Amino acid sequence: MEKYKVKEYIELLREENLINEIINCDDILEKEVNLVSYNSKEIEEDTLFICKGMNFKDEYLKEAIDNGVFIYVAEKKYNVDTPCVIVNDIRKALSCLSAMYFNYPCEKVNVIGVGGTKGKSTTTYYIKSILDEYSKIMNKKDTAVISSIDTYDGVENFESHITTPESYDIQKHLFNAYNCGMENLVMEVSSQALKLERVADVFFDVGIFMNISEDHISPIEHPNFEDYYNSKLKMFANTKNAIVNMDADYADNTLSVAKRDSARVFTFSMKNKNTDFYAYDIRKDGFNTLFKVHTPTYDEDFILTMPGLFNIENALAAIATTYLMDIPVDIIRHGLKVARSSGRMEFFHTKDMKIIVLVDYAHNKLSFEKLFSSVKEEYKGRRIVAIFGCPGKKALLRRKDLGLIAGKYSDFVYLVAEDPGAEPVIDISTEIAKYVKEYTNNYALIEDRGEALEDAILKAEKEENPTIILFTGKGRETRQKYGNEYLPCMSDVEFTEKFLGEYDKRHEGKEE
Repeated sequence: MEKYKVKEYIELLREENLINEIINCDDILEKEVNLVSYNSKEIEEDTLFICKGMNFKDEYLKEAIDNGVFIYVAEKKYNVDTPCVIVNDIRKALSCLSAMYFNYPCEKVNVIGVGGTKGKSTTTYYIKSILDEYSKIMNKKDTAVISSIDTYDGVENFESHITTPESYDIQKHLFNAYNCGMENLVMEVSSQALKLERVADVFFDVGIFMNISEDHISPIEHPNFEDYYNSKLKMFANTKNAIVNMDADYADNTLSVAKRDSARVFTFSMKNKNTDFYAYDIRKDGFNTLFKVHTPTYDEDFILTMPGLFNIENALAAIATTYLMDIPVDIIRHGLKVARSSGRMEFFHTKDMKIIVLVDYAHNKLSFEKLFSSVKEEYKGRRIVAIFGCPGKKALLRRKDLGLIAGKYSDFVYLVAEDPGAEPVIDISTEIAKYVKEYTNNYALIEDRGEALEDAILKAEKEENPTIILFTGKGRETRQKYGNEYLPCMSDVEFTEKFLGEYDKRHEGKEE
């Protein structure tokens, strides 16, 4: 990897109008930087260190200097004798310095960004599935991914904690992907990532705006909806080919911003035929969803084997994206047919089909509304049972929104732990329950997610009508946030397989 000198990093900061002051750097301008880092635990000899974070402490910098830091970048001068550059925006500085350190990998990999309130994960994995099918045929490397579910770049493969990581880590994943011979990386782009400049130096060959609904409004995220929405719109400034969902709220305004900021703009819809890509002739065949899609050059049939009529919207975005990447329609069709998103609309059932469990990451107003309304339509005659919770200290409006939606559609609701952090689970659940009660008194507060599912299955077993259980929020995640720690736990999928398996054992040999 090409190394850069101190003077080159300083010149970059100067070009970005980020420098307030340069202190004691004259003697090291020609010195080569071996490593750029913002983690005091990961320091090598001749490191340029970036002091980032509201809770950054002097001791972190002193520890880093002891381990090899010879220059630091910060928004203020610290009580050390080490040369430094004082900047007016440490997040922008981290972003541009990281891009330079990793040799601008964004210029060497096709990056697809998926933004919006709902559908980011599923759309991301639909696109990955199609591109992976194409790569198999072309004997190329598979597709890198950065998502709220997991991160894979050819070197690292791990369960994600957040939707979009820090700017340095994004550049590292792009660098790894390129070095592994990967041509494409598809990533979810969160409002926080856009607001906090994590993707300031990421340029999207394709940028997708799925939808917008009030979410992530809290003192530590976005103060109001305007800030949330405007943060989402920032993606277009870094996008070559923008794709806009015209069925979404505020679509006309979103389209206007996309046309202003992006090089080219394409639209899709399930309702409006005056778009570049639209779906029609939508129908069910068992648990599969069949539909036709009109594109600028062809009309073709597609099939989704993942449940959920709302997934057509995600599929349309994936079709539009891969169409623009010149992927043949037969490969797009097959990639969608076999596509799976870990923890998204995963379908489990007892052998006698009396109980179905859908495991899904749905966790906000828009995803809940689409999930519950779709299930009501697709699984007529079944009791609906909901199992969910809300995170501690953030996205506070979800407690009302999810409580009202679950109460409206469900025959029974279980309120459980869902990354409560430092907030007591009972407080979160009690607040949600206030809104559930506006529609039904059939609910229970059970902190343990597995215990709640077991109880739901035991009760469903005794019901005359068949049941569908919507087990939402955690999917295949194997950690639960309590306090500041992520503690190991069984995933919702593991709980589901365990308790449905126990049901089947109890019913072995019985007539269906």
